[in-house]
Amino acid sequence: MRLTRISVAALTLLATLPATVVVAGPAAAAVDPAPVTVVTSDFEDSTTQGWSARGGETVAASDVVAHGGDGSLAVTGRTATWEGPSLDLLDVVEKGTQYTFTVWVRLAAGTPADDARLSVERRTDGTASYDQVVGNTAVTADGWTSLSGRYTLATDVDFLRVYAETTTTASFHVDDFVVSYVPALPIQTDIPRIRDVVTEFPVGAAITAAETLGVHGELLARHFTSVTPGNALKWDATEPAENSFTYAQADPLLAYAKAHGLAVRGHTLVWHNQTPAWVFTGADGEPMTATAADKALLLSRLENHIRNVAAHYGDDIATWDVVNEVIDESQADGMRRSTWYEITGLDYIRTAFRVAREVAPQATLIINDYNTNVPAKRDALYDLVAQLRGEGVPIDGVGHQMHVNVGWPTIAETEAMLRKFVPLGIEQQITELDVSIYRDSTETFEVPPADRLLAQAYAYRDLFALFRRYAADITSVTLWGLADDNTWLDTFPVTRKDAPLLFDTRLQAKQAYWGVVDPSRLTPAGAPCSVAYRVTGSWPGGFQGDVRLTNTGTTPLTGWALAWSFPSGQRITQAWNTTYRQTGADVTLTNAAWNATIAPGGSVSAGFLGTWTGTNVAPDSFTLGGTTCAG
Repeated sequence: MRLTRISVAALTLLATLPATVVVAGPAAAAVDPAPVTVVTSDFEDSTTQGWSARGGETVAASDVVAHGGDGSLAVTGRTATWEGPSLDLLDVVEKGTQYTFTVWVRLAAGTPADDARLSVERRTDGTASYDQVVGNTAVTADGWTSLSGRYTLATDVDFLRVYAETTTTASFHVDDFVVSYVPALPIQTDIPRIRDVVTEFPVGAAITAAETLGVHGELLARHFTSVTPGNALKWDATEPAENSFTYAQADPLLAYAKAHGLAVRGHTLVWHNQTPAWVFTGADGEPMTATAADKALLLSRLENHIRNVAAHYGDDIATWDVVNEVIDESQADGMRRSTWYEITGLDYIRTAFRVAREVAPQATLIINDYNTNVPAKRDALYDLVAQLRGEGVPIDGVGHQMHVNVGWPTIAETEAMLRKFVPLGIEQQITELDVSIYRDSTETFEVPPADRLLAQAYAYRDLFALFRRYAADITSVTLWGLADDNTWLDTFPVTRKDAPLLFDTRLQAKQAYWGVVDPSRLTPAGAPCSVAYRVTGSWPGGFQGDVRLTNTGTTPLTGWALAWSFPSGQRITQAWNTTYRQTGADVTLTNAAWNATIAPGGSVSAGFLGTWTGTNVAPDSFTLGGTTCAG
């Protein structure tokens, strides 16, 4: 999987916080300092304010439409999708500081809907690299759309420009571009180190260069014992052109790891993604097909790549994800129909492990995949590993990525995954763990709801408890990221702010952290529940509300009855997913037949319509069976 840098500014999120009863966390969060603005472009002076074209397009001040005021920047005459407005930031952006970039985009009148994105081009000694700040975001000609994301410059550069583009060559406008940063908070030094609490196996984090700088680097070194370069060791980063090897991205990460005594997991030598097109181009310049000549050429390129990359790092990398994501359980033979497989069959896997063993004889060699908790995929991977090991292929272990969410999978399903591979006598590693706060692709939260963060904490608690029970088989656990400010889930499977890790966007410990380090601190003593109350819609005299009840205990809640008092004379007139009773200000919601039992860490939601007069103040206390819930 790949790491990304998109997120929504924390300050903006706080400003849009809905009326919600928030569960008190076990450690008080630090207060954010005020943001500092370093660049603004409002185009109100009828100039381009330093913005220019990247190619042959026209970039000019415009008064046709504006997001704020009367002016914007018009981009017309584009003949390539990469063309767009660009601004020099070389003397503005400092290495190691995390900035928030925000720009408003609108398509020209009459233009069909499109996707826009915001990126940075940087150059060092004339070599260009490109960093995406905001991924593809739907834009139209009917209104303005905000593109907002975070960016940390992690290397020395002699060229740095931000630019906007779209997926077509449509004309568009940009307005109200802002670059700002919030001064970094110090990391918390009065909380336990993860590495000191979880001693059964190494706990690591996937990183980019940004995670090695400043307070990010301090947090990483304090809590973790290993690192996985998320993208820097993949084929496109290490051999972008044939026999032209570069380690400019990975070497600084390895140097940081060595300086801080951190082990390194190499990720990944062979994958169907992020592999340059030349790898699959035959000697005749055409795409490879399943011929003997093309198979021989492809396997020779694979061997050459592994011999160079693995040899470059030698004993500095103790574990390699040798092959990544080779299983497709929908196929009769369980194998992903990648170009690798279509041309070589299983021989690319055999070759990769054989050569890796020759070049790195002391390294642990892993076959890595996602959704291995799904029985069909788990079984297909098991069968493949059993077959190849039976042939003598040196597979030392299985990597379970574990990209999961607050509702899936169950601990029983995860344990079945681990138990399946025990008879093979191989290592098992959790390689890319994160726990999304979303249950499906339709959900989007401007602010992570308190009940989701609590459910996430219990998910981490239960997962680490399971991993510890299998410590004889599990030899490492790696989080796919350091903190919520830099997670690939912000753009996958859709663009939205996720919060899947143990530390928040300001690098402060979340409830998820306490779920791993000290679950007893998750819930106030004696409270078996937490409640999130929201007004989801309001109109003169009426409103719609939602109540989410979460079981924060260790045993199921069965036959629940949730009670509160309205402080402002509100009356419920209709409810769903529950049966309600109201006497005066006092309300009691009881379970429906289908949601009577709430598992530990689970939640149920009930909605209602109500009336109000004058004010609509949220209740401040909720009880379950006479016991006050956290709120």
